[in-house]
Amino acid sequence: MALFAKEDVVLTQRVDAVAGQAAPKPEASTPEDDRPSSRLLRLILDSLENDKAEDVIPIPLTGKSEMADFMVIASGRSTRQVISLSEKLVDRLKAETGQTCRMEGKETGDWVLIDCGDVVVHIFRPEVRDFYQLEKMWMPSGTVAAGA
Repeated sequence: MALFAKEDVVLTQRVDAVAGQAAPKPEASTPEDDRPSSRLLRLILDSLENDKAEDVIPIPLTGKSEMADFMVIASGRSTRQVISLSEKLVDRLKAETGQTCRMEGKETGDWVLIDCGDVVVHIFRPEVRDFYQLEKMWMPSGTVAAGA
């Protein structure tokens, strides 16, 4: 799908008008809300909110990484809650989308990584999250993360 900047469209129309051809219409871009990864992100955020995850931060990765479209960072108050949040999230996604997500770190419950393909989810205990500070690494410059 070709996307044109406004200037490209104007220049293309002028060049085509001079050559006597009809100007091609740029293809409409898909709104982010209609992308499958955006729908998956919404399901993940809803699940984490319903289960009382704390400091949930979605981070768009478009243009930063090819591994996923979004990253979500969240905290649980305890090891038990981190494990519960991750298990419920994986179960909900399997039930609603049929998608099986890969999960690592559930055994210790300090930091659980859930790879859902287009969205990667990190669920931390607060102390571990403060130590690694993933938000600072991935958030746009000049953005202040919640709780910072």
